[in-house]
Amino acid sequence: MTRILIMAGEASGDQHGAKLAAALRALEPGVELLGLGGPRMQAEGVSLLAGIKRLDIIGVPTFREARQAWRMYRTLSQRLEELELDAVVLIDNPGLNLRLARVAKRAGHRVVYFVAPQIWAWHASRIAMIKRFVDLVLVILPFEAEIYRKADVRCRFVGHPLLDEIAVSPDRAALRSSLGVQPDARVVGLLPGSRERETRTLLPIMLAAAGRVAAAQVGNGAPLRFVLGQVPTLPESVFREILADAPVEVTIAKGRALDVMAAADALLVASGTATLQAAVTGTPMAIVYRGSALTALFARWVARVKWIGLANIVSGRLIAKELLQDDCTPERLAAELERLLSDPDAFQGAQENARDLRARFGRPGAALRAAEAI
Repeated sequence: MTRILIMAGEASGDQHGAKLAAALRALEPGVELLGLGGPRMQAEGVSLLAGIKRLDIIGVPTFREARQAWRMYRTLSQRLEELELDAVVLIDNPGLNLRLARVAKRAGHRVVYFVAPQIWAWHASRIAMIKRFVDLVLVILPFEAEIYRKADVRCRFVGHPLLDEIAVSPDRAALRSSLGVQPDARVVGLLPGSRERETRTLLPIMLAAAGRVAAAQVGNGAPLRFVLGQVPTLPESVFREILADAPVEVTIAKGRALDVMAAADALLVASGTATLQAAVTGTPMAIVYRGSALTALFARWVARVKWIGLANIVSGRLIAKELLQDDCTPERLAAELERLLSDPDAFQGAQENARDLRARFGRPGAALRAAEAI
């Protein structure tokens, strides 16, 4: 029996891992799947070694987070040395996974990297480690393949998983009805990220901006609704605590971030994979982020790109305004939301950007092609 270990360390990786697990089982029903992931991977039959929430770290970690991550790394390293595996599949999360690639390769495992590190944006030096410890890289952006091939790294372009997740023409009326939102409402989606620290930082700012937009009565008399795309990997208590002081009524949509994106008229989205998801849905958005001063300094030092938002980076131009650090304030977020809700050309422009991105990403079926390669 084939035995494969899938390593994901955050919510987006859990989603990709679940799709990959389903595709692997379709190709070989008897495959045994182990992994580091979350509820989506578990629902697809992956036996989890450790919970995803225990690797909830971003930016420069606190001492407690660093100690927690080190303990997890030691535990996972030990399991990699003990287990008999046909392949180890690493998904995104390069801070942890590149270290585990070294351990896995030295333990004699074949190593595949799915959703490869973005060496074209930052940490170009990682290519040397990838070349040494990874047997096959599966990239999801077409231009990445040439970068890895030039570095003499075995690589295959499989397409972007987003094309399998997001409908080309979603039924917005049906989505709104399922979210409990009236058809004529102006809907603002709030996507504060998948990690606890960024959610605790960004969601209060988003809510304060929502309060300002509500007070300004934007929407020409149409009811204004705010919908929160809650990731299922964070504790309910985090959201209850923050929403207790919310200045507006908020509808919670747990595990339905993509539905929130497709149903909304405008979005506030934490920088990360979600910005690319939002861009492909064709809904106007603002990209927001605020980290510690040390994290911001480090990001400016290692970054090799003009923008921080993946949607802007992949598009090669500014398709969504970025409100970062000192610009990430309730006043500025509210002003951008009001502009997006009032500008008749904003939605049409976002739809055109979505068509352009879909054309860049190739054909649907990324998870199946990745599974075939593995």
